[in-house]
Amino acid sequence: MNAKYRLLALDMDGTLLNDEQIITPKTVEWIQKAVEAGVHVCLSTGRSFNGAWPYAKQLGLETPMVTVNGSEVWRAPHELYRRSLMDPKLVSQLYDMAERYGIWFWAYSLEQVHNRENWDGNTEGREWLKFGYSTEDDDIRHKLLLELQDLGGLEITNSSPHNLEINPLGINKATGIKEVCQLLGIDMSQVVAAGDSLNDLAVIQQAGLGVAMGNAQETVLQEADAIVANNNEDGIAEVIQRFIL
Repeated sequence: MNAKYRLLALDMDGTLLNDEQIITPKTVEWIQKAVEAGVHVCLSTGRSFNGAWPYAKQLGLETPMVTVNGSEVWRAPHELYRRSLMDPKLVSQLYDMAERYGIWFWAYSLEQVHNRENWDGNTEGREWLKFGYSTEDDDIRHKLLLELQDLGGLEITNSSPHNLEINPLGINKATGIKEVCQLLGIDMSQVVAAGDSLNDLAVIQQAGLGVAMGNAQETVLQEADAIVANNNEDGIAEVIQRFIL
């Protein structure tokens, strides 16, 4: 085992999960080997806790988790450590922009995921974690990005080339993993972080070893310390074999 690395931070979609949204048996096997060797395995995802928990349960993880791109840090599953909320007025603004551009959107409140199909306009009566847009129209997405940047005070990333994800400024997976490190008494230099999208970029840049999946976006590939196989070819098993055990 490489004693240098004590925490493995795993993005889920496009990284831990294959395109069928499952963790392959080989990847499960290598994660279990890492855990048995004393490595902390931490899910670090744009998903809500409810979207991530079934996979943590499948893997038998009792370690901290980072959800909603860092808006929530869990000391252990079901034990919240820190939560950062979005201003409801901002959520209303972001919704208005989605309507103006005529594009799909989603928003995470503590209750559920909201989108065009179930939006009821009650922003003030809810606690909000994240807002997202999705469009395959590059021109619209670029205009929207510029408008969001002009607003200021936002952390703007993506979880696929066709979407934009918005969190409060300074809230990202890197800040979440730093808090996990504090909880566990380890340093960011002892972290291996793996991912594929712009919401993984900060943690890949700041971890001791930043790993891009073979299917990662170009910016992530350029910034990573290492590149492994894609999410359909057991890339995470490769991370553990090559760099951790």
